[in-house]
Amino acid sequence: MGRAFEVRKNAMAKTAGQKTKVYSKYGKEIYVVAKNGGTDPDANLSLKRLIEKAKKDQVPGHVIDKAIDKAAGGAGEDFVPARYEGFGPGNCMVIVDCLTDNNNRTITDVRNCFTKTNAKIGAPGAVAHMFDHAAVFGFAGDDEDVILEALMEADVDVTDVEEADGKITVFAPHTEFFKVKTALQNAFPELTIEVEEITFVPQTDVELTADDMPMFEKFMDMLNDCDDVQNVYHNAILPE
Repeated sequence: MGRAFEVRKNAMAKTAGQKTKVYSKYGKEIYVVAKNGGTDPDANLSLKRLIEKAKKDQVPGHVIDKAIDKAAGGAGEDFVPARYEGFGPGNCMVIVDCLTDNNNRTITDVRNCFTKTNAKIGAPGAVAHMFDHAAVFGFAGDDEDVILEALMEADVDVTDVEEADGKITVFAPHTEFFKVKTALQNAFPELTIEVEEITFVPQTDVELTADDMPMFEKFMDMLNDCDDVQNVYHNAILPE
């Protein structure tokens, strides 16, 4: 799973939108999390995680501060989460997470991405049961047993620890995110964590063919161009 996860992450990064779109998506998500859970990152752990992730993705501080200030002011749009599921090119499974202030616009935009790439949007829950909502950490290393032992000593609920190509990947329930991160930092103070996020990890993979790729890339590009789309998760492994 670890190697497949890295391949999938690289594929998503490759189709990520322009920086301004990335900033806009982070700004919207930070605003919603701060408005719903409070603007103090120390008291709102979801906000703290999101700010750390935004900084790692090189989102400027003024974008983060503006979103938090907007939430503190109490004004602004009322965004609500929306999730769409279905089957993409090559019959891969897809979850599309959105934040929207207009459900009709969002479903129309997302459905167009599916229909114009010969993909099929499904009912709620159509594929989500085939994904694990997980905390994932990735860093350089070659001894998964040492990592697992340290996490178990810290009483962390770990789903799996894998090593592949000099990379360690830790999977845990999404509720254990901060517990895993704290345990890793305490046990290995010099450790540089390269991947740290809450995501949807597929239970099975689908290998796409070269013939699937043009439509898959169009599908991903269209989704990333939708203003309301925040994250896209899939189980496709792309041909090398």
